[in-house]
Amino acid sequence: MARIPSKEEILAWISENPTQTSKRDIARAFGIKGQDRIDLKRLLKELEAEGHLEKRKKTYRDPDKLPPVSILEVSEITPDGDIFADPLEWQGEGDKPRVLYVAKQGDPALKKGDRLLCRMTEVDGGDHDYEARLIRRIGENARRILGIYRKGHEGGRIIPVDKGSDKEWMVPEGAVNGATDGELVEAKQSGPKGQMGLPRAQIVARLGDPTAPRAVSLIAIHQHGIPDEFPDEVIAEADKMKPAGLKGREDLRHLPLITIDPHDARDHDDAVYAHPDDNPKNPGGFVIWVAIADVAHYVTPGSALDREARNRGNSSYFPDRVVPMLPDRLSGDLCSLHEGVPRAVLAARIVIDAQGEKKSHSFIRGLMQSHASLNYGEVQQAQDGSPNDKVAPFMDEVITPLYDAYFALRRAREARQPLDLDLPERKIVLSDEGKVESVRFAERFDAHRLIEEMMVLANVAAAEELNRLGRPLLYRVHEEPSQEKLEALREVAQASGFTLAKGQVLQTRHLNQLLSQAEGSEFDELINMSTLRSMTQAYYFPQNFGHFGLALKNYAHFTSPIRRYSDLIVHRALISGHNWGTDGLSQDDIDQLEATATHISQTERRSMEAERDTTDRYLAAFLSDRVGNEMTGRIAGVQRFGIFVRLDETGADGLVPVSSIGAEYFRYEEPSQSLVGERSGLELTVGLPVLVRLSEAVPVTGGLMFQLLEVAGKPVKTTGRTPGGKGVRRKPARAGKKSAKTRAKVRRTRK
Repeated sequence: MARIPSKEEILAWISENPTQTSKRDIARAFGIKGQDRIDLKRLLKELEAEGHLEKRKKTYRDPDKLPPVSILEVSEITPDGDIFADPLEWQGEGDKPRVLYVAKQGDPALKKGDRLLCRMTEVDGGDHDYEARLIRRIGENARRILGIYRKGHEGGRIIPVDKGSDKEWMVPEGAVNGATDGELVEAKQSGPKGQMGLPRAQIVARLGDPTAPRAVSLIAIHQHGIPDEFPDEVIAEADKMKPAGLKGREDLRHLPLITIDPHDARDHDDAVYAHPDDNPKNPGGFVIWVAIADVAHYVTPGSALDREARNRGNSSYFPDRVVPMLPDRLSGDLCSLHEGVPRAVLAARIVIDAQGEKKSHSFIRGLMQSHASLNYGEVQQAQDGSPNDKVAPFMDEVITPLYDAYFALRRAREARQPLDLDLPERKIVLSDEGKVESVRFAERFDAHRLIEEMMVLANVAAAEELNRLGRPLLYRVHEEPSQEKLEALREVAQASGFTLAKGQVLQTRHLNQLLSQAEGSEFDELINMSTLRSMTQAYYFPQNFGHFGLALKNYAHFTSPIRRYSDLIVHRALISGHNWGTDGLSQDDIDQLEATATHISQTERRSMEAERDTTDRYLAAFLSDRVGNEMTGRIAGVQRFGIFVRLDETGADGLVPVSSIGAEYFRYEEPSQSLVGERSGLELTVGLPVLVRLSEAVPVTGGLMFQLLEVAGKPVKTTGRTPGGKGVRRKPARAGKKSAKTRAKVRRTRK
């Protein structure tokens, strides 16, 4: 008979072995077997009753300590990038322990409210009690719900605004927070997910009328957790700022720098000027000046402005508003290169040859004064021979040399062969009341490309300059496609009658050759979209892996520090590298460079998703009075559950469920991204022209449903089911012989 341990010995074992706390583990540790387990069970029950232990499923633990594996919720992300989380299973009597989340390479970017399952390690000293390492993330802000409140008998329900979400949430009477029927609300989960019936939620914010025009972008802002109000200390800090003077700067006010932006631009952070190079060793060459607002002068490391800018990561742009990275005192005033006003800048002076290749560059911290604020349309009109009164005085000295320099850069671009996708951009035009007036594809002028090429040139120069100086920076990285994605693209190309080179190092020119083969054919859109889908997503990183899409070895974002934190980091690195002042890259900036890169890559994706969701909702609102109309489009995506169709007129995307297409079974062919009818042989693949009927448009979610009428001009029989209805037809299973395992199970059941 084994000796039964004392209560003190059991507690000491549990404390020293936090991962081996089940009754079986304790019994094995003390050599307890057979009937003696009854005595051990009694001791554990007594310890539990006395409050020394808490039973958690089949394990015991000290209630004043966290279990070795715990569920946490991210509660704080410091300006230095440290992530702290609250333990959700804390049962102790004192304050909750402070938990520091320790990320490892490959962990996802986190934000406040994320829930995590983590392995815990108790630590002594410092500003935290435990360190947590990720096992897996439990949803992504799963406890937050944005939806329409519907009043009921006792409380009500919330209908989520997420596209494709059909789960409603119950709101108890005491958790309504004054919300009225039909109001847009933000709520959080208030009960466990595993309970019977609808999950429960508590309303935490009332956001007003969901049909109001300004609610469209507001939904996306709240849904994606984009900070849209500046803290008081940030506004106060910005309001105290004064315009930078000439001290410590080179005077560039004599240069006829101009800004060229969209006609409705909210800020002006870049100015350009070009002139022929008078160096006889560079015949036909040009000197290009690119001046960028010196945001680093105002947003210094560790300041309240800096902490908030890093937290936001970037500005977010919507058709009716912008959520800026910086307060308007900076973004719309002191850091905006307004016409006729002295403004602090970092300027790149770049020399190119007649073929557009960069020969040299230098950087200057200066003071400029914009000679004109122009827009793309009027500049292009002037270049085409019809200058207006504002542009005419600048034609000979500024506009013509800029275009001549651009034509040289274009020759260099053609030689470099960056990826040349043809993907037109949609533009939503709103009325003064915020309603959609029209949806059209934005015009693309050479004036747009001129600015783009000069910004790319300046970004390359910034990366190369910091490499030369040996300074840390954030690169803009775009890696080549994976072999799996390339093989999928190759199969789509072959199925369309084209070829993509194999057995060699992939370069963008190979993809351009494929795009050129498809240009003008019925497969044009298919190949463009399939090529886009094969690409990896660009991101920021302190190490240089090149930019595949632009076919560049060195690339960093330098030209938009008003709206991108990455560019501010690059500016600070240039300031430090040239000893231009004390407002350069701090040691904290350097220590947190990788964490900053991960964070701002995530905020960039967050903004892109919010902007896309807003566009979808505006398009659904625009089309909501056209339900029942027939429209032309092309298949933009294929999944097992149906096809996505992009309309020709507006570029809006909607779903045709497979359950509504033809009275037959459709087989999903993943390699060719197609659905194939088993009886008719009808093949639905990306890029095919279709005729559809709009059957549903839901502005609050941005969802569109279509009924397929024709494919490539040929009519398609429908099932008569309403698109959006539940259920997908499945192929009837064939009767087959039961396996031996199944037969044995049946025999045991029948005995």
